[in-house]
Amino acid sequence: LKDARQKFRAVLVEATVKLDELVKKIGKAVEDSKPYWEARRVARQAQLEAQRATQDFQRATEVLRAAKETISLAEQRLLEDDKRQFDSAWQEMLNHATQRVMEAEQTKTRSELVHKETAAKYNAAMGRMKQLEKKLKRAINKSKPYFELKAKYYVQLEQLKKTVDDLQAKLALAKGEYKTALKNLEMISDEIHERRRSTAMGPRGCGVGAEGSNTSVEDLSATKPESDTISS
Repeated sequence: LKDARQKFRAVLVEATVKLDELVKKIGKAVEDSKPYWEARRVARQAQLEAQRATQDFQRATEVLRAAKETISLAEQRLLEDDKRQFDSAWQEMLNHATQRVMEAEQTKTRSELVHKETAAKYNAAMGRMKQLEKKLKRAINKSKPYFELKAKYYVQLEQLKKTVDDLQAKLALAKGEYKTALKNLEMISDEIHERRRSTAMGPRGCGVGAEGSNTSVEDLSATKPESDTISS
């Protein structure tokens, strides 16, 4: 993570220096042509949004077609089989299919509206860009190397930033796993200490006079040691 951050900063500094050098070399054309390049960026973004909306609309249309086909097939099979009873299972299945058709129609309507809006936005953005292209043609051609280099560095910095973000997420995850492992080790250590303490104390013996002793007073009196044994 540290290396990735350092690389990101190095590329950022490099980009700043080289772009500043180009600005000094090209001059006023960079500032004059900025409206066109901004309009071009907006048009590109509008194009991507329109493409996504088109894909969503196509998917919604396909889902609606499949839902209608399901109902058509179910009704056809029911009509073909005179012996089939219109029981609760068939009723539930048709109700579910009908619900899917209604939801698919609503989704298609929404996606169609979004598709029209994004298409109109894209057309307007393209119109604005072409107007500026005619108006600022000379400044655009002169400043093109600057904005192309800027776009190149932007892509590179975005990739490096993504690498930094990914490594940062992995580091946070690893820290969480490490913290959990330490807690588990602490629990295991406490358990081991507790077992050792229990083992060191040993099993508890019987107290004086406790029941279970097999030696009686008579047995003790019957065993008289000899005198020299006592002396010893």
